[in-house]
Amino acid sequence: MDDFWPEPERASAVIDISLVRSSPPVPLVSFDRRELSQILKVYGRMVAAGEWRDYAIDALKDRAVFSIFRRTSEMPLFRVVKDPKLARRQGAYSVVAAGGQILKRGHDLAVVLNVFDRHLKVIENA
Repeated sequence: MDDFWPEPERASAVIDISLVRSSPPVPLVSFDRRELSQILKVYGRMVAAGEWRDYAIDALKDRAVFSIFRRTSEMPLFRVVKDPKLARRQGAYSVVAAGGQILKRGHDLAVVLNVFDRHLKVIENA
């Protein structure tokens, strides 16, 4: 029966909790309330049109991503990406298609999201 229980030094490792608590938290990039409101406004219109059905929001160390799905089990149709490292160059915001193609990039989120208005007009004319 003694073989069932592992030796105490092999059973667990002791971690000094003060080292864990003293480490600075990992900063995450996320959408603020204004940005999320603009994105959800477009998302709501496309859901009402029957084009989109689900979304996911990821806050990562280097960027924030709003993924848009037609069905939950599929790959995202579009991704709205906020990458602060690109803010001074091409713009922090971009819309990326399923294949990785960047449809629109810019400094103003509202202008970047206009790419979906053009997409909606094409559907209405078809």
